[in-house]
Amino acid sequence: MKVLTVVGARPQFVKAATVSRAFRSCQPQVDEVIVHTGQHFDANMSAVFFEEMQIPQPQYQLELGGLGHGAMTGRMMESVEAILQKERPDWVLVYGDTNSTMAGALAAVKLHIPVAHVEAGLRSFNRAMPEEINRVVADHVSSLLFAPTEVAVRNLANEGIAGGKVVRSGDVMYDAALFYSQRASGTALQQIGLEPRKYFLATIHRAENVDDPARLEVIVQALARCAATLPVLLPIHPRTRKKLAETGLLKGLDTGKLRLVDPVGYLDMVQLEQHAAVVLTDSGGVQKEAYFFGVPCVTIRDETEWVELVECGANRLAPPTSVQAVVDAALAAAAQRQPAPPGLYGDGRSAQSIAHALACAA
Repeated sequence: MKVLTVVGARPQFVKAATVSRAFRSCQPQVDEVIVHTGQHFDANMSAVFFEEMQIPQPQYQLELGGLGHGAMTGRMMESVEAILQKERPDWVLVYGDTNSTMAGALAAVKLHIPVAHVEAGLRSFNRAMPEEINRVVADHVSSLLFAPTEVAVRNLANEGIAGGKVVRSGDVMYDAALFYSQRASGTALQQIGLEPRKYFLATIHRAENVDDPARLEVIVQALARCAATLPVLLPIHPRTRKKLAETGLLKGLDTGKLRLVDPVGYLDMVQLEQHAAVVLTDSGGVQKEAYFFGVPCVTIRDETEWVELVECGANRLAPPTSVQAVVDAALAAAAQRQPAPPGLYGDGRSAQSIAHALACAA
């Protein structure tokens, strides 16, 4: 059986690493063809992942990053369609909620090739988010939907997607956390000069935050205020750096206890997450990784698709409409470190169940 996997952004590489490993040991045998759209084209956000996570090198590199949503998605669909006509896979496998996800799913379904969507059923219920549109479209054209949680299964049922095509698989990000946390023995903390449990780790990249100057300024001011309590480390997404420069917020930002660094490799990021006092983020994946490592999280957004993390107290929502609200949430999280309930995302064998389901569906 042949599976064509479409990836293009950093979180997808993490998820694909676990499933690709499962494919290599799967019976019946699965032949995987990997297409990298290039949605994240920075070497620190792409190439290094394939190296350190031992993901097979993509057979196709499209290099289609740096475009607007419409142009990027359209060109991805055109390129993926040509590859599908050449490779003729049995399945197309897509992950998450990026432009690459939607482009791969649409290109496949228009050629009548079945689509499998890993991380199906997530909903923020905010259609202003490009990610929400991508995940909804991918779900509604998929033939096999791997939902990570019971909430995701219910979301799909509410939209009329149910039955045997929906599989509660657990979350492949949990598989990755278990596997790679044992290998994250680098020196990132020492090199940056941080002490365990004595720093905030921040990641900011979503369009709703970085494209809105008012929200971006609130975030910057809040991080600066937090740095008065504990150092703040901000591995900065290339797009975020660009927006900070355009708005004049970058000048003078990397001073004192607020540290800006280039994006780090996945193993270094795992180590930084494991040892943070609090994680402040607008990333979906980082929210979960903080939970996996028992680190309190503050999500700097109006809502989250990972509602169970908020419900159990592992995560706090802090919309960036008020500097004080973000700071208060960060300090409260630092003061109330409590173990979160285990088992929200499966047993760490999600990738094997996905590989088996695909192999048996051929």
